[in-house]
Amino acid sequence: MKIWLDGGLRDAESARVSVFDHGLTVGDGIFETVKAAHGRTFALTRHLDRLTRSARGLGLPDPDHDEIRAACAAVLAANPMPLGRLRITCTGGHGPLGSDRGEHGPTLVVALGETSRRPDTTAVITVPWTRNERGALTGLKTTSYAENVVALARAREHGASEALFGNTVGELCEGTGSNVFVVLDGEIHTPPVSSGCLPGITRALAVEWTGARETDLPMDVLTRADEIFLTSTLRDVQAVRRVDDRELPGAPGPVTAKAMRVFDERSGDDLDP
Repeated sequence: MKIWLDGGLRDAESARVSVFDHGLTVGDGIFETVKAAHGRTFALTRHLDRLTRSARGLGLPDPDHDEIRAACAAVLAANPMPLGRLRITCTGGHGPLGSDRGEHGPTLVVALGETSRRPDTTAVITVPWTRNERGALTGLKTTSYAENVVALARAREHGASEALFGNTVGELCEGTGSNVFVVLDGEIHTPPVSSGCLPGITRALAVEWTGARETDLPMDVLTRADEIFLTSTLRDVQAVRRVDDRELPGAPGPVTAKAMRVFDERSGDDLDP
C-alpha cells in the first residue's frame, strides 16, 4: 500500500507523521472522504471546495487543489482496487503541545482503503447527545471526530450502522457520518444546514436531483415519517429499515427507491457533478 505524505508516495509501513503534529495532539485538522471506483474519483471538485471551506473555518492555509489532485491520482494509480475510500487529510502540522499552532506549515496525507458497496437498507439509532448548531466547528469537516466514535460505537452495540443526533433545540440534525432525509406525505425533507449538520456532498446532490426540501424537523419526525434514508459518500442513498425500535417494513419505500435510482443514474453519467 502506497500513501502520499507531504510531497510524495511512501510505503504505508514507513509513512510517519510527527508525534507533535497538531492533528494528533489537539485534533487540529480537516479531511474529506472521496469515493473512487476503479481508480476514478466521484465529485472531487466539490470535496476540494469543502476542504477549503473547512480550512478557512479553522484558520488553516487554503489547500493546494492541484497538489491534492496529483496526490490522489498517484495514490489511486499505485493502489488499484474496484472500490476505494480515498481519504484526504490536512492538519495544522508540527506544533507545540498546547492549542497554539507552530510555524512549520500543514501536513498533507492522502490514503486509500478498499471498501465494498453498502447494503440497500440499514438500521439506525438515536443518541442522547446533541450537535451544537452554534459551535465554532459547526459545518466543518474536521478531524475532531471523537464524539462520532462514541456514538457510532453505541450504534454498533444495538445492531445498527449509524447513530442520529438532534441539536440543542431538539431538532433532527445528522448522523455520525451521514445526512438524514425523511419522506412525509410523498415529499422528501432534510434538515437545513442551520440545524448544525455537515453540508454533505451527497446530501447536496440528492437535494438537487430529487427536489428534496430543507425543513426544520423535530426529532419525533423519526417516529412518523413514511420513509427514512441516509446519504453519504460511501452510502450514496441508503434506505433505513429500522430506527430505534421502530420498523419500517418494505424499505426501501417507493420514494426512497426512486431517489436511489436517480442518484445511481445521475452519478454514473457525471463523475464530477
